[in-house]
Amino acid sequence: MKSDLLLNIYNPADLRALSEAQLLQVAQELRQFIIEVVSVKEGHLGASLGVIELTIALHYVFNTPDDLLVWDVGHQAYGHKILTERREIFHTNRQIDGISGFPKRTESVYDTFGVGHSSTSISAALGMAIASKLKGDFDKQHIAVIGDASIASGMAFEGLNHAGVTNANLLVILNDNAIGIDPSVGALKKYLTAVKEGKNPKKNNMIKSLNFDYSGPIDGHDLPNLIKELNRLKNIKGPKFLHIVTTKGKGLQQAEENQVKYHAPGKFDASTGEIILKSEENLPPKFQDVFGLTILDLARKNEKIIGITPAMPSGSSLKFMMDELPERAFDVGIAEQHAVTLAAGMATQGMIVYCNIYSTFLQRAYDQIIHDVALQNLPVIFCLDRAGLVGEDGATHHGVFDIAYLRSIPNMIIYAPLNEIALQNILYTAQLGLNHPIAIRYPRGRGVLPNWEVENFGHYEKIKIGKAICLKQGTKTAVLSTGTIGNNVIEALQQSTNSETIAHYDFPFIKPLDNEALHSILSSFDNIITIEDGVKNGGFGSSILEFAATNNFKNNINILGIPDEFIEHGTVNQLQQLCKIDVKNLINLFSNEPK
Repeated sequence: MKSDLLLNIYNPADLRALSEAQLLQVAQELRQFIIEVVSVKEGHLGASLGVIELTIALHYVFNTPDDLLVWDVGHQAYGHKILTERREIFHTNRQIDGISGFPKRTESVYDTFGVGHSSTSISAALGMAIASKLKGDFDKQHIAVIGDASIASGMAFEGLNHAGVTNANLLVILNDNAIGIDPSVGALKKYLTAVKEGKNPKKNNMIKSLNFDYSGPIDGHDLPNLIKELNRLKNIKGPKFLHIVTTKGKGLQQAEENQVKYHAPGKFDASTGEIILKSEENLPPKFQDVFGLTILDLARKNEKIIGITPAMPSGSSLKFMMDELPERAFDVGIAEQHAVTLAAGMATQGMIVYCNIYSTFLQRAYDQIIHDVALQNLPVIFCLDRAGLVGEDGATHHGVFDIAYLRSIPNMIIYAPLNEIALQNILYTAQLGLNHPIAIRYPRGRGVLPNWEVENFGHYEKIKIGKAICLKQGTKTAVLSTGTIGNNVIEALQQSTNSETIAHYDFPFIKPLDNEALHSILSSFDNIITIEDGVKNGGFGSSILEFAATNNFKNNINILGIPDEFIEHGTVNQLQQLCKIDVKNLINLFSNEPK
């Protein structure tokens, strides 16, 4: 196939200059372009392949950027980016100093709303539509594209509930492919399946009952019919709802057949679709697998253990438990608030609940943490996957705020393991019985111990709550680290020319702090360095400053961590360099400490 149409499309105006007949070729070229770039540069694949025809139809029918298009999450927006003046730089997607993997307002006028977390599109587009009406702009179109997994979230229902009692010029498009990252779950999925199969009478249509003009379901890959329907809807006033059915990964056989794996497959062969496997021989495990395999082992022995995750069974590795003990492991869909309060309800009945939520997504359930868990002092075990800098997903996904936003909550224990063994031991300790809720934070990616299963699996040790550990003695300066960033300190001290004067303490418990150890450290060392992979404002280092001030210590305290700004995308190592918490920067810092 000659790829010449896409190369001549700079923005949607160029697309709209083409005939409808030419758009089918554009769809082929756009799909192939994404496959070729992502196969080499990596990123999210399946979601964007599934909405190629929809993306083209939207920009062809509507006058973007004057008409406002809001995507829900950004996994599906690669085609949108390519058609909106970013084709020539799309190869920089998710790389440091390149374009973002998600729509971003500061990047393009076509990106009307920043979308890294799900279920925001309907509320945002409705807000835009109401604002347009108040400004007297009655012809402007407002379109929200949301998936069947995202629309199950409470916030999406809140937006639908409000929109239905307005006359806002809003079009909600449901991209129904029966999968988010993992397969969609819940009663709403069953309802939508019944609608698609014609088993649900139109008079009982749930969306119609919310006062939307409902149409569909229609084939989301039938480009001519999509254009026809969008043109019809463009002339209907008030809230409208179009239900389209698509296939995630459309156009790449392997991505269609294995939609979970090809959500973000890494590098793969663009011509065959085969994933290029990295050698995992002698590599440390992923922290998510340490969690998943350990909780399964513990749950086999303790029938009170429950696992909960909001839509991340594969990403959190709770899937191990879901496969073997499905009656005690729950995927509740994209519903973080529900997940937290569900865990609280179970805890009131004596269950031991491990609620696994990515750090960045736990932000969405902050009131539930305070009101439903901590205020009632329920011993829910929060497992915060992807804590710290997560890399290429960027500012929307970095788990850098959890220490600061959890540390202020009474009754909350906060623990950050140094390595895989520490993670296993705290998971074991938590199910023995705690008097308070606990948040266990651990990073994306691999640990540091290749033989972790051989060394510790099934041979757990109970951890004493609130105790710090001296990893290395010193005489002049004390480095206080929390969590896996302490491994950077260990490596840097091994290479520093001044290491004999520097002590290193691991503070896995950020709350409660080891007051006894801190009194000893602050009495013994003039210079203190704290390091964390969270924000400095209100974080672990701040807690050390507070302790020093409260106890009238006058030490020189240098706080290292994430600065007071949103960190963009890049590899974890590149972003650690940016924040000066990588090994090289630490070597330079330690080498200049007093001897």
